[in-house]
Amino acid sequence: MKQNIFMLFVIFFLSVTVFSQDNSFVEIKTTAGNIKVELYNKKAPVTVSNFLRYVRSGKFRNSSFYRTVTMSNQPQNKIKIEVIQGGIEDTTKMFPPIKHESTKTTGILHKDGVISMARNEPGTETSEFFICIGDQPSLNYGGMRNPDGHGFSAFGKVVDGMDVVRKIHNMNSVKQRLVPPVKIMDIILLNN
Repeated sequence: MKQNIFMLFVIFFLSVTVFSQDNSFVEIKTTAGNIKVELYNKKAPVTVSNFLRYVRSGKFRNSSFYRTVTMSNQPQNKIKIEVIQGGIEDTTKMFPPIKHESTKTTGILHKDGVISMARNEPGTETSEFFICIGDQPSLNYGGMRNPDGHGFSAFGKVVDGMDVVRKIHNMNSVKQRLVPPVKIMDIILLNN
């Protein structure tokens, strides 16, 4: 009996280990603390590859979280969201835009802690990303935060450091701009 339970435990552990290897893990190192994120390589391959391209090239080094969207600082928006946004902002450092991977395609919904790409039109995603604070269904395909209804490209989730995300979200801001911005010292790949 004990041997059967042990074997079931080993099989379970190996299956969890193999499954989690399908995903990449990064750590966003900020002056406010670190945020560990699991990236869903198989569900959002284009978006994850793009994000990892920025990570591997070092382009996120010395970037920042520069925007916080709270319930109180978006009076003109009928559909309100709560996110923090970061990236490199300098368009001369950006790679070409990527194809839009909507939540309709990936199945990754904008829930608490989900990381997603910022954009203007579908297919304009480059380096700017945001992390959801609470569930944000209006950012999914069919949601109307963006009038085109295509939603945003979610591609992973915070697995450690939501306390840091919430701390950044609550920092001083003027019209959604963090004052001062929170420095991203680097984003490092933890596996692969």
